[in-house]
This record gives sequence, C-alpha cells and structure tokens, in this order.
Amino acid sequence: MIARLAAWLLLSLACAQAGAAAPCSVWPDWQGFRDKFVSADGRVVDRGSAQAVTTSEGQSYALFFALVANDRAAFDRLLQWTGNNLAGGDLTARLPAWQWGKRSDGSWGVIDANAASDADLWIAYALAEAGRLWQDPRYAALADLLAARILREETDDLPGLGRTLLPGPHGFHNQPGAWKLNPSYAPLQLMQRMAALYPKSQWQAMPAASADLVARSAPLGFAPEWAIYDARRGFQPDPGTHGEGSFNAIRVYLWAGMLAADDPRRAALVKRFAPMTAYVVANGVPPATADAQGGTAADAGPDGFSAALLPLLRAAGQTDAADKQRLRLVARRTLDRDDNYYDQVLALFGLGWDDGQYAFDRDGMLLPRWTCAASPQR
Repeated sequence: MIARLAAWLLLSLACAQAGAAAPCSVWPDWQGFRDKFVSADGRVVDRGSAQAVTTSEGQSYALFFALVANDRAAFDRLLQWTGNNLAGGDLTARLPAWQWGKRSDGSWGVIDANAASDADLWIAYALAEAGRLWQDPRYAALADLLAARILREETDDLPGLGRTLLPGPHGFHNQPGAWKLNPSYAPLQLMQRMAALYPKSQWQAMPAASADLVARSAPLGFAPEWAIYDARRGFQPDPGTHGEGSFNAIRVYLWAGMLAADDPRRAALVKRFAPMTAYVVANGVPPATADAQGGTAADAGPDGFSAALLPLLRAAGQTDAADKQRLRLVARRTLDRDDNYYDQVLALFGLGWDDGQYAFDRDGMLLPRWTCAASPQR
C-alpha cells in the first residue's frame, strides 16, 4: 500500500509537471489509428482484408483504446455501432456476432453470427472500466449483463482444468471429453478483474484455469494458436494447426508481459516464455511461427510482433532487445500505413503500455495515464 501510494504521488507530480504541453489524455497513436481504421459512425475497418471486414475483435480493441485515450465520443460511437450491427440492435440481449461485412449477395451485414469470446471479454472489461473511470452506471450495467452472458454461453467446467473460457458459444466442444481452446483468448488481467468485479460468480475460478491453460499449452516456451484439451490426456496439439503459434499466439506473450510486477503469476510466465525472449535476443526479430510441440521457431515475424513482444522483453530484463524492437517499428514506418490493421492493433497495445499510456494493477484494474493514477512498477 505504501509503495503504491508513493508511486501515485510520483506519477501525479509527473503529470502536473507535464502541464499543457503534454496533457495526460493525449495519445497520438490512437488518434492515428482512429483516423485510418475507424469510420465516422464507429466501425473498425480491417483495410488489409480482401473485403474490408469488421470483427467483434476490432470493435473490442478500439473500445479499450478509446478508454485509454479518454476519447469518450469515439467510445460511444464504437459501442453504438457494435450493438446496432453485431448484436441485432441490443447488446443487452445477445452476444455480438464476430464478423460483419459484404455478403455474397452484395448486401452488407453479419457474415458469421457465432460470437468470439475474447472480443466479448474485452468489451465487457472496457465497459466495466469505463463505468468506473467515467462514473457512468450505464456502462457498468451493460458490463454486468455481458459478463453474465459470457459465463452462461462461452464457458464450461473442464475436468482437471476448471471453469474455462471457450472460444465461442458454438463449435468448440464437438467430441465428448475434448475441447478446442485458444490460449490468447484468456488475458489474465481481464480474468482477474472480472473475478474481482463478480466475487459471487463463476468468474472466481477463471483466473486459475486461465493461467493453467496459458502455461500448460506451452510446455516448451512457445504458445500455440489453438490447443485441444482432453479430459484424460491433458493438452494435445490441435489437428488443424499442429501446435504452430503465430498471429493468435503472439498475444499470449503480450498479455503475460503486461501483468503487473507484483502479480504473483508474472514471474512464472516470464520464465515459461524464456525461449521466446531468447529467440528475439539472438535473432533480433520475433519469429513468424513457432512450434509449441517441438520448441523451435523460424522466419521473421511482421512488424506488430515486435510491438507485442515489448512488454515481455521488459519483464525479462531484456532492455536492449526491447529498444531494438521499437527501432524496427520506426524504421519500417509501421504506424504510417493504412493497410495493416492487426500490426497497428498490436502496436497500440505494446507501444501504449511501453510508453506508459496505461497499465494494469495486480487485480487487473486499468490504470490509464489520463487519470494520473499510479502505474505499478514493471
């Protein structure tokens, strides 16, 4: 408590000293992302995709970024578009569809009505924290409803693992005793915050199960895209991706690295993913793919992977390697393009955290810079 109070005082002084020249609410990277990828009515457009689709993932991340930037006008537009177009006009009544765009008949609308639980979790989290930070009970009430629906429709009690987030309501438990899981869908910060917000619910069991999912699915230090959890045999390679980790899995390292320094699970995860940090240190760039079963990695990953690895490299004490990843982003002009939605999502997460725009405390509470609230030590 004393250490946290001291940190709060130091940050408050820093914000006061920054004055009008650098107000805590300014985040140029978000403003650039918003101008390039968010339409006037609040739709996040993946301009790098063939059909310029919108996903619930994109909406959820943009809601989080808007909250971090204290951009309430953008937050409300994003939320309204999400409810109107992905949730049939009522986000209190149903989970949002995961994909929206141009259909085969030329009309625009929902392409796949199944939900994506990671997006739903980020939306619920952003709403809950918006209700707290902006002191608006409307956001908090919507978060409560969405959190309860996630529990009902997108979790299951897995033998030997516990209450676990499934990737969506449909299609991930097609065989008795086996579930298809995505480790990147379970950021521990968010799980811990939901457990704190809903202490008398099944969210209480989710942080431990999520930590087990993340660690046990990566026995050799590289996270897979997807994994099969078998009630008898434990974690097994997903037949479709064969234990490979790439565009999904990169987020596992990102979430782990952003855990608060005093989070009791961070040290173990930093140690578990030491092979990934060692690869970046040795090769100068993150790998494009990694084999969770064989413990090997290869090729140079895209720009966003460099941003995603920043927090983990910092947590592992690899300052020089982290600095080189930042230089790579500058040299490749990652944030100047308008066709690299996912790279820039990862850049906003990684660079935003690295620049102190936001942090999470050990209970998963969001600490945005604009509040001048204390950021925990890293």
